[in-house]
Amino acid sequence: MHGNARLTPVGRLTMVMRIEAGRPVAHVASEMGISRPTAYKWWHRWQANGVDGLVDRSSRPWSCPHQTDATAEAAIAQLRRELKLGPVRIGARLGVAPSTVHRVLVRLGLNRLAWLDRPSGEVIRRIVTDHPGELVHVDIKKLGRIPDGGGWRTHGRGYDGHYLRARRPGYGFIHTAIDGHSRLAYSEVLADEQGATAAGFWTRAEQFYADRHIHVEAVLTDNGSCYRSRVWAAALGDIEHRHTRPRRPQTNGKVERFNRTLLEEWAYVRPYPSEAARVAALDDWLHLYNHHRHHTAIGGPPISRVNDLPGHYS
Repeated sequence: MHGNARLTPVGRLTMVMRIEAGRPVAHVASEMGISRPTAYKWWHRWQANGVDGLVDRSSRPWSCPHQTDATAEAAIAQLRRELKLGPVRIGARLGVAPSTVHRVLVRLGLNRLAWLDRPSGEVIRRIVTDHPGELVHVDIKKLGRIPDGGGWRTHGRGYDGHYLRARRPGYGFIHTAIDGHSRLAYSEVLADEQGATAAGFWTRAEQFYADRHIHVEAVLTDNGSCYRSRVWAAALGDIEHRHTRPRRPQTNGKVERFNRTLLEEWAYVRPYPSEAARVAALDDWLHLYNHHRHHTAIGGPPISRVNDLPGHYS
């Protein structure tokens, strides 16, 4: 539907309701600013299919006689998956125009190599959920601590010599939980990635979602030892625990992408004078991410997908 369309589905419903009430079709069409044939078209669709008939149909034709045959499509897909070739090289091998190869790859969802698992060539399928709490992704990101007074990002590359070796700040571990539907995230910087630490983090993360009236049904993690411990299983209780496939970080892509955003917009966004200063800035950044930062995949901030009415997701 284009921006200047006279009728939206709601407008079409208004029109057919007026006709249903006994008004002449010609009069209603004039009031709505459309032609009589258009008014009759939607009136007939209403009579045949009810409200569903008032929604725009797909403009795709019923048949495409000139579409590339299945054998050629299979050969194109095989070269793409096995050799990761582009349209020009595939076309040269098969004697097919590169533009045709590209259209086939788009139709099969193979036009972006980033969408493929490199070893197997299989398309990486996104995990889609219907409501908050259906699946929460959990992961740990290891991050070097900042020494007091600032590190090389503050003083320059030549600063990380004997001074830093003598005062090794070690590593912090960012434990993160992110809801697959709303992308509502909760993170903490903790001392390690042991089972007891991960379990304590999950207890607080579950309470974070519960405070927003989100009941967590399932949790997805990698196969790290902390997520296979008894204390972790006890912390989950009745919540379903799913594991990613070995060596497939794409399966947990939502939290992996969040980790990247976390590093770019919080951890490395500016030089911090100390690790304590960076950790102190985390809560403010999380609030910005959850409540104000526009998330392209959902068309708004994560909180926009959260209905915090009690019992709504239970």
